[in-house]
Amino acid sequence: MFSCEGERMTIRNRDEVAGKARKGIGAVKETVGRATGNSSLEEQGAAEKTAGGFQAGVGKVARKITNAIDDTARDLRKP
Repeated sequence: MFSCEGERMTIRNRDEVAGKARKGIGAVKETVGRATGNSSLEEQGAAEKTAGGFQAGVGKVARKITNAIDDTARDLRKP
């Protein structure tokens, strides 16, 4: 839930957390599908894993943009 970036501790946003969870669930489905010979479940898991990675990436980009805006605002307030 938390991430260290340099000296700053940031809180991950919902998309990052949900995306990582979705990616993990997809990986489990993919593995179970492969182990049981269920190609449909394996494909569904692979797709969910990919979608989760994308969602987490979107969340990471949003967090970095928010941090950059916050840093810029903080710098502009300095005398």
